[in-house]
Amino acid sequence: MRRISRVFTALGLLLGCANLAQAQEYPRPAVPDLDRLTQELFAEVQNDQVPYEDLYETLLQYYQTPLNINTAAREELRALLLLSETQITNLLDHRGKTGGLLSLYELQSIDGFDLRTIYRLAPFVTVQTPDPNTTRGPLWQRIRQEDNNALFLRYERGLQARRGYSAPDTVRGRPTTRYLGSPDKLLVRYRVSRARDFSLGFTAEKDAGEPLTWSPSTRRYGADFYSGHFLVQERGRLKALALGDYQLQFGQGLLLSSGLAVGKGAETITTLRRSSVGLRPYSSVLENSFFRGAAATVAVTSTLRATGFASRKRVDASFTQRQDTLGDFAEVASSLQLSGMHRTPSELANRQVLRETVLGGNLSYASRSGDLTLGITAISTQFDKPLLRRPEAYNAYEFSGRHNLAISAHYSYVWRNTLLFGETARSSSGGLGTVNGLLASLAPNLDVSVLYRSYARNFHSFYGNALSENTRNINESGLYLGLKLRPVARWELSAYYDKFSFPWLKYQVGAPSQGHDWLVRVTFSPTKTSLLYAQLRQRTKAYDADTLRPVPLPVPTQRRSLLLFYDASPLPLLSLRTRVQGTQYRADEGPRRHGYVLAQDVTVSPLPHLRFSGRYALFDTDDYDTRQYVYEQDVLYAFTVPVLAGRGTRSYVLTQVDVNRHLTLWLRYAETHYRHQQVIGSGLEEIQGPRRSDIKFQARYRF
Repeated sequence: MRRISRVFTALGLLLGCANLAQAQEYPRPAVPDLDRLTQELFAEVQNDQVPYEDLYETLLQYYQTPLNINTAAREELRALLLLSETQITNLLDHRGKTGGLLSLYELQSIDGFDLRTIYRLAPFVTVQTPDPNTTRGPLWQRIRQEDNNALFLRYERGLQARRGYSAPDTVRGRPTTRYLGSPDKLLVRYRVSRARDFSLGFTAEKDAGEPLTWSPSTRRYGADFYSGHFLVQERGRLKALALGDYQLQFGQGLLLSSGLAVGKGAETITTLRRSSVGLRPYSSVLENSFFRGAAATVAVTSTLRATGFASRKRVDASFTQRQDTLGDFAEVASSLQLSGMHRTPSELANRQVLRETVLGGNLSYASRSGDLTLGITAISTQFDKPLLRRPEAYNAYEFSGRHNLAISAHYSYVWRNTLLFGETARSSSGGLGTVNGLLASLAPNLDVSVLYRSYARNFHSFYGNALSENTRNINESGLYLGLKLRPVARWELSAYYDKFSFPWLKYQVGAPSQGHDWLVRVTFSPTKTSLLYAQLRQRTKAYDADTLRPVPLPVPTQRRSLLLFYDASPLPLLSLRTRVQGTQYRADEGPRRHGYVLAQDVTVSPLPHLRFSGRYALFDTDDYDTRQYVYEQDVLYAFTVPVLAGRGTRSYVLTQVDVNRHLTLWLRYAETHYRHQQVIGSGLEEIQGPRRSDIKFQARYRF
């Protein structure tokens, strides 16, 4: 009864906020609402396997260096993830007929651009006539004078003592495992950049538990992770040159995919396709999703571009000794380690022990109108030691050996209000992967999407991230159908249905299996500054039953989630966000288990240079299977989606102060309090007591 009462209380709060917000309408603030846009694109997907940080940082980079829509090509406009193909075509036609836009307000005169689209687009684009890069001085002078030039310092720490940081004791005469470093997490980041001109930056990071050690013999130089890049663009025929760390994206991401990938969500049309944005600088803190070396893109002709790249870096891996001394290899890597954590002796033993060399290139053709693009990509990956998975049945078709060569062909074609796109690839094993899709505007208020994908059980791609249900593009086939309908003003319906199957075994799935996933979201915008939506999602997948049967028995598990969300700004200095989120989980014919979270967010800006944000949330889940993921606001360039399981409360307070035009400070405190629980976590992360809290401080100095 208490659960039902809380749900009705939250619904009453939603309706009350709606009535308050309808009294007045205020213009959108100049500062972009990245938090709201992030939630719309990520669609509240309950998943902890998505690299949100990379995509979130991509959105922030568009804000820091907005795209000039008077010069942007079709692929660049697609990469914004905010415009449909019809909107892009209409914008390009408008530019061709009347020349460049004089103001963003001119977008209102272009067919298909409603107010919501313009509000979402405005923070990430600019209108510049003429192009400021046409009369640029020396590079060093532009770097020195660039306004987008900032240094970030960040400090984080958990306030409760975790078992991994306690004083070592002995068990049977041997010291137990402990973290080797302090619980402090440190980050230093510097970047200066200008759109379509240059980017220069470096990053240094130490995770909690990692030691600060200077040991060149073990490739440890203070912080655990360093990254740096230098990129120049638009130098005549040289379209881009990158030194240091970089990313590449071509086609639909089967072989090369950067952070511009959202996947399945409530945005069922624009985020389905991928854009061939080519070479991009890398400045994130994910330690395994980038290349390190050099890359260049050259315009062979006005319609033909060639990209070549070379990368060499060390990656984490687990090593084992082969028992058969007559085998081809004496020492093999049993798996690649992707966590990026190096806190314990065993994690440090896996650090940078495998050398990876990657060579490749892309040749792309784009018609003068941009309607037709074709391309081929080749990527060769070489390890200095062989990779051989553990002898489990589900690993039978995984990559093994030292070398993998993958080649793909991709295309996209715009015909009237329809976009056809796809990519097909083959790896050294002979495995094929293909993804092909269609986006169409059947009416001014109706868009549809179709995408078919098939990744063979022996298809291998180390840097691919095309749309899939799995975390990797292997052992899967599926058909995706999407819909977006705007029946009347202020209302929008979006939905998708995805049917997928796995021809071979998977981890925790001991037989071929299949499943489906569908989502429906209804969105209503009562005013210019408010948004209300209801979302229902269901995903059915098979997992091995928890039995003692000698043969694995996969059984269907169903996860159904409901989300109600209301965002309103009843006053220019006040923003309110209310969330009701619940989950029902059932395995085979077993009992239904439930989980929910109720959250209220408040953001107040009493002064132009001061901003307070906070949340108070109640959560109650029957077990970990019904856990809840809820996006939280954080300091700039940080992304937080905590896992809430059990019973308790979650709250945080975030303060942002613009001290002057150069210095901005952030301070964040977050706490989770569990009811009827005196031990939190397990292993080295175990905390004695019912609370887990952390503090985060960040300073940005703009030169």
